[in-house]
Amino acid sequence: MKLNERSLAFYATCDSPADNAGFLYKRGERHTAYHRRWFVLKGNMLFYFEERDSREPVGVIVLEGCTVELCDSAEEFAFAIRFGGTKSRTYMLAAESQAAMESWVKSLSRASFDYMRLLVRELEKQLEEMCWRPDGGCGGCQQSPGSWKPKPSGPKRSPERLLGLPTILPKENGCAVWNNTPGADRPPDTSGCGGHDGEGNPRPPPLPPRRRASSSETGSAGVAAAESPSTFCWLHEQYGREVARLQQDWLERRCGP
Repeated sequence: MKLNERSLAFYATCDSPADNAGFLYKRGERHTAYHRRWFVLKGNMLFYFEERDSREPVGVIVLEGCTVELCDSAEEFAFAIRFGGTKSRTYMLAAESQAAMESWVKSLSRASFDYMRLLVRELEKQLEEMCWRPDGGCGGCQQSPGSWKPKPSGPKRSPERLLGLPTILPKENGCAVWNNTPGADRPPDTSGCGGHDGEGNPRPPPLPPRRRASSSETGSAGVAAAESPSTFCWLHEQYGREVARLQQDWLERRCGP
C-alpha cells in the first residue's frame, strides 16, 4: 500500500483530536532494546515520534488486519501488535503502567474499520430485534426485520380539520362580507335548510351584486360626508343591513316555500 509521506506528516501533526496519545516503549526491529517514543493514535493509524514536540513522525502503523494481545517480555506491561502472514512484522510495545497498558490495548483493538463494521452490524441487528418484539422500544411495531422506517414527527392532522381551514375572504367595498370558517358569525338559518354541500361542509351564499349609486344618492352622500364626521360608520351600517337582508332572501329562495 502506497502512502503519501507529506499527507501523513500533516495528518499526524494537525490539530484534529487524537483517539489516544502517550509515551510507549517500542522494541527495535533489528535490536531487541526498547526505546521510549511518543505515540499518537488517529483513526486506524498509529504514529510514533522520537519526542513529543517532534515535527514529523518516525513511522506509522496501519491497524488493519491485526490483533492486539498481551505478551511475555522482559519489560513490564508489554503487549504486541501482530499481523497475519508469514513475512509480516510484529510490533512489541510496553506501557509505563497497568492502567496505560489497558487503555492502549482497548484503543488499538477498536481502531480498525473491520471492528467498526462489525459494531454497526451488531447495532443494526439489535435495532431490528427491538422493532420485531411486541414489547420493544419502537411501540410494539409488528414489522419484519429490515423494514423499519422512521415515523414522521409532528402532530397528525385529520382530513376533516383540514377541510375547515379558512380560505381567502371576498370583500365588498373594502370589507369582508362572509366567512366560511366553522363558528363564524353568520345570520341564523330560520328556514330549517342547512347551507351545506354534498360533502357536508358549510357553503357560503354567493355575493350580492354591487349596487351602483345614482347621481342623486352620490350628491346626498357627499353632503352627508361634509356635514357629519361619522359618515363612514353610517354607510357601513346601512350596507351591512342590506347585505344581511339579501342573504336572508337568497336562503329563503334556495330552500323553497
